[in-house]
Amino acid sequence: MRLKTIPASFAAVLAFAAVTAAQSAAPVSKAPTKTALVAAKGKPEPKPAAAAPTAPAAAAKPTAPPPPTDKELLEAVLKKMDAAAVAFHTTEADFEWDQFTRVIGSTDTQTGKIYFRRNGKNIEMFADVQAVNGKPEPKQVLFNDSKLRLYEPKLDRVTVYETGKNRAEFESFLVLGFGGRGHDLATSFEVKYGGAETVNGIKTSKLELVPKSEKGRKMFSNIELWIDDARGISVQQKFIEAESGDYRLAKYSNIKINEKIPDEDFKLKTTNKTKTVAAPSGF
Repeated sequence: MRLKTIPASFAAVLAFAAVTAAQSAAPVSKAPTKTALVAAKGKPEPKPAAAAPTAPAAAAKPTAPPPPTDKELLEAVLKKMDAAAVAFHTTEADFEWDQFTRVIGSTDTQTGKIYFRRNGKNIEMFADVQAVNGKPEPKQVLFNDSKLRLYEPKLDRVTVYETGKNRAEFESFLVLGFGGRGHDLATSFEVKYGGAETVNGIKTSKLELVPKSEKGRKMFSNIELWIDDARGISVQQKFIEAESGDYRLAKYSNIKINEKIPDEDFKLKTTNKTKTVAAPSGF
């Protein structure tokens, strides 16, 4: 059966092809012969090809939002600091202060503990310097009641610096990043976002501050703060002096927030022989 079927089909295809070719070549075709009609009639009409399935339209990819601007990032940091200020009562930490002197290219390092607390509307600070360059050299610094007091046990002397009408400006330098609202920085400084950095394993946002007042700019050309992204407090500060280019880099660790701090930790450890002297005016 197979040997007879194949030649018959092949002949029918050839006949159909011949008729099609003749129709295309001659302007007027002759009537087909009976044999051709029979042959052509035996070939089934080709079925129209099935349309190819339409591929599903590719799902539109969601458009990624544009990265935040420096202005938006700065606003986020200031809001975080505002939130931390609302909840602020106390802070204590270990510190390391590196004082770099440019003219001789040397660095002196002071280490110790520092305490901050809110007393009414004011922030108080007590720094207990325990060593300088790894050697015991105790000093104590207390800021409250609009006064800065420096106690030097070796001299058994307290030097009192009156801040007077400059109290707010003085406080803005001393307590940067501890208890102050972020948006209040704009009162005393031009504030810029300086980028994201990791400090001692902590993700931070760097802020660059330039004092607005002429007196402030004579003290510091600019100040840099590294604000903990999670807690909204300062973990590192850099104060760059205006004329000399010297700077103090303050690094804070083991930070404890809103834990009870005894009143004794905000008192100078003086003796009954301690002398108190006033600092020169205009310090």
